[in-house]
Amino acid sequence: MKHKFSPISSVEIIADPMPCMTQLIQDKIVALEARGSEDAFCVCDVGDVVKKYRAWKELLPRVEPFYACKCNTDEVVVKTLADLGAGFDCASKGEISLILKQGVPPERIIYANPCKQKSFIKYAAKHNVDMMTFDNEMELVKIKEVYPNAKLVLRILPTSQVKVQCQLGNKFGCHPTNVSKLVAKAKELELDVMGISFHCGSGVQEARAFSLAVKQAYDAWQICVQMGFNMTLLDIGGGFPGQKSAPISFPEIATILNDALDTYFPPEKGVRIISEPGRYFVASAYTLAANIIAKRTVSRDSSDADGCSEVAKNDEPSHMYYVNDGVYGSFNCILYDHAHAEAHVFSDSPLRFTSSVWGPTCDGLDCIIKECRLPEMEVGQWMYFPDMGAYTIAAGSTFNGMPRPSINYICSQDIWDEIYPEHCSAKRRCESVSSEMDYPSMMAAGPDVMSLRHAANSISCIEDELVLA
Repeated sequence: MKHKFSPISSVEIIADPMPCMTQLIQDKIVALEARGSEDAFCVCDVGDVVKKYRAWKELLPRVEPFYACKCNTDEVVVKTLADLGAGFDCASKGEISLILKQGVPPERIIYANPCKQKSFIKYAAKHNVDMMTFDNEMELVKIKEVYPNAKLVLRILPTSQVKVQCQLGNKFGCHPTNVSKLVAKAKELELDVMGISFHCGSGVQEARAFSLAVKQAYDAWQICVQMGFNMTLLDIGGGFPGQKSAPISFPEIATILNDALDTYFPPEKGVRIISEPGRYFVASAYTLAANIIAKRTVSRDSSDADGCSEVAKNDEPSHMYYVNDGVYGSFNCILYDHAHAEAHVFSDSPLRFTSSVWGPTCDGLDCIIKECRLPEMEVGQWMYFPDMGAYTIAAGSTFNGMPRPSINYICSQDIWDEIYPEHCSAKRRCESVSSEMDYPSMMAAGPDVMSLRHAANSISCIEDELVLA
C-alpha cells in the first residue's frame, strides 16, 4: 500500500559500515570543489532521528512524542517522524497545514499555542484539529465563538526556578493560583477542558524541573476534576536535550520523569500522556559545513579601541575568519536560542592561535564565535559545525542576498530498511533514493522498537580523529 505523502528530496542510502560524519563532510566538499562550488551545506542523518525516536519509546514508553515542528520544519524530518508514528505540536495555521499535507490525521496534532489568531482557530476547526491549549480568559471567549467543540488543554506555569536554555514562562502559562478562576470561566462558557499541559522551558538543564511540574499539573488536574470536567490528557511539554554536549542527558530526565508520572498519574488511571520534544529529535542530526571566504590577521593583544591593529613583529597574531553562513542564516540560533557554536576544522597542525569566526553579511553583529583556539586556516578551506538541527534553518534568512545552505540527506541502509522494508535492496553508497519514489506508509504505532534498536546499534563509525576546536 502506498502512502499519501508528497515526494521529498532524495535521501542517500549508505551501506554499512557507515562512515563517520567527518568523512561524509569531506567527501561532499571534494564533490563540490570538483564542480567549482564553495557554497555552505548541511548533512542531515535521517538515521539519527530514527535512533532518537527509538530511544524515546524505550526510555519514556508511556509518553507519546508530538514533535514540535517549529524547531525544524524540514519535510524530510517531518515525513520520517510521521512514518514512525509520532504526533505533532503545531503553533500556527501554516504548521498545521504542513503536517496535514503529509497525511497525518488530526488526532495526532495538538494546536499548542495558548494565544491563537482567530482565523487560525477557524482553520483548525475546518480540519478537525480539535485539541488545543489555552492559558487566559480571552482565549476561552475566542474559542467559544469560533470552535466551541474544541478539546481544551489548560497550560499552567511551572513556578519552580530551574536552569533552562530559553525561558517561556514570561510569556505563557496560567499561574497555579489562577487555575480555579480560569477553569470556572471555561465551565461558565460550557467548554470542554480535558487536559493539563506545561512547558518547563526550552533546553531544560535540571531534571527536577519535570518532577516539580508534574506535581503542579496534578494539583491543577484535581481542581478541574472537582469542577466536573472529564480529564483525560497530560501534556508534559518540551525542553528535552538533543545533543551530547547538553548539561543533562535524556536518560537522566527520563528516570526522574517516569517516577513522577507513576506517582501522580499511574498507569491504572488511564491518562493519555503526550509531550512536545523539538530539539531532542533534530539537534544532533544536522552538521553544517561552511567555507572560509575571507581572513584577517590582527594583533591579539592590541590596545586599540577597535581591536584590529596590524600585527607587529613581536605580536601574537589573532585570526578573523569569515565564512559563508552566519547569524542571519543558520546561526540565528546564537541570537534567538542562546546557542554556542563549535567550530571543527580539517587540520593535523599542533599549533593553535586565538581566532574568531564571522558570518558573511555587512553587519558587525554577524559574529559566530568571538574567541576560540584554532590552527591557522586559509581562504578556501572549510569549517564544520555539529548539532545544527534545532532552531537553525527554520529561522534562517537571506539577508544581504546570502543564500541558505543546501541540505544533503543520508541514512544507513539497515535503518532505512527497517522504516521502509518494501524498498529493501542492496544499494551502494553513491546510490540515492529518488525524489519521485512513492514511500510506503507505516502503521500508526510505528516500527517495532527492538528492531529499530538492533538496526541503530549495528552501525559502525570510524572515530573522528581530526582537530576539534
